[in-house]
Amino acid sequence: MIGLDTNVLVRYLAQDDARQAALASRLIETELTAARPGFISLVVLAELCWVLHRLYSATMDELIAMLDDLLGTPQFHLERRDVVQAAMGRFKAGTSRKAGVVDALIAQLAESEGCTHTVTFDKAAVRAAGMTLLA
Repeated sequence: MIGLDTNVLVRYLAQDDARQAALASRLIETELTAARPGFISLVVLAELCWVLHRLYSATMDELIAMLDDLLGTPQFHLERRDVVQAAMGRFKAGTSRKAGVVDALIAQLAESEGCTHTVTFDKAAVRAAGMTLLA
């Protein structure tokens, strides 16, 4: 297994730097396999969502599609895949798209660790991720 940093995934997805994008593409498309996958940590996943949304103006629907692709690609091993999949379901079932998919991941991780709820001051995270408003 090979650990992947956020910038490698960004270069692969954005294709915005010809040299680095070519290196990232070669690694991901020819060197990673189901038997020797690229490891994507939760930190990298959160950073990736943040970078794509903030710097590349990706919409929440585009982020969802990207995460679905990562989950469905056998040459990627996602940390806590089960939690990421559950977080995606939580986000898709939410009543708002204003909060990010990372909010759903935060709430799902907390639940998977036995938390009864996750508190926040972010009203959008309450609607989108099922968090509890701390008021």
